[in-house]
Amino acid sequence: MYIETAKVAKKWYIWPFKTIAMIRSMTGYGRAESCAGDAKIIIEIRSVNGKFADINLKSSLILRHKEAEVRLMLATALQRGSIDLYVTSEQNGQAERPVNRELFLSYYQAINLLQKELSIEADASGIVAAILRIPEVMGCKNSDPDEEHWAQIMEGIRSALTDIDRFRLAEGERLAQEVLERVALIESYIYKVEELETARLEVVRERLSAKLNELAPALHPDANRFEQELIYYLEKLDITEEKVRLRQHCAFFRQTAKNEPCPGRKLGFIAQEMGREINTMGSKANHASMQQWVVMMKDELEKIKEQALNIL
Repeated sequence: MYIETAKVAKKWYIWPFKTIAMIRSMTGYGRAESCAGDAKIIIEIRSVNGKFADINLKSSLILRHKEAEVRLMLATALQRGSIDLYVTSEQNGQAERPVNRELFLSYYQAINLLQKELSIEADASGIVAAILRIPEVMGCKNSDPDEEHWAQIMEGIRSALTDIDRFRLAEGERLAQEVLERVALIESYIYKVEELETARLEVVRERLSAKLNELAPALHPDANRFEQELIYYLEKLDITEEKVRLRQHCAFFRQTAKNEPCPGRKLGFIAQEMGREINTMGSKANHASMQQWVVMMKDELEKIKEQALNIL
């Protein structure tokens, strides 16, 4: 079990959970709570798939000069994905609702003056509710946490990261099982295609013979020359190389999924190569039943690509 560390602002953060080559999903949710004085700090981390580490810090409790530290912590632990970090504070079991008193009173007084000028009356409770919906009124800044409280927040973030990693591992296990089952289906369809190859060649031979006899019944073409030309034509329809390469890609896909810690991008590339071979097999098929199996391969491959986008 190896330990990955990241040095930020002369501190070392240790992530014991990035240890073995197991598939992780980029979709995840983690939650943790910690105490800072008489307040309860709630930390939530949500992530969905993304090409890079797109980190959004959605809290006024995270100090400006600490943002880089937090971002690097999240990027080191989660690596890729669209990641949102929420940090909220609760007092006595209720979420803090700070009110900017000066701004509230200025709005209220301005509304009262307008009422007098226009000779209208409005319900006071309605006015209060309307003013409280103004973002600036409910958006006065919280006091910055001191070093002790900040240490508690960081500890909560680390706990939430451990929680989201468990979520990602569980989701990744499901993804791995699904994509590998679909790879196995594609391999089974290759055997179905092989079962039709002999019949396909006979159908092609009969079709060409019938066409030749239809176009030139009185020519009496040379049978040996016809066989030579037929062999040349059938060689162009041969899919042996495509089958071999597709099987190799399937084996490489399975090996990569099982042995690499973050195989998402590579699995996407392998799936593209699998698609090339399947498309070539379809273009050479010249047989209705064989093309049906090729279509089923394509269907499974599209599902694999879709799931691979969510693999870390």
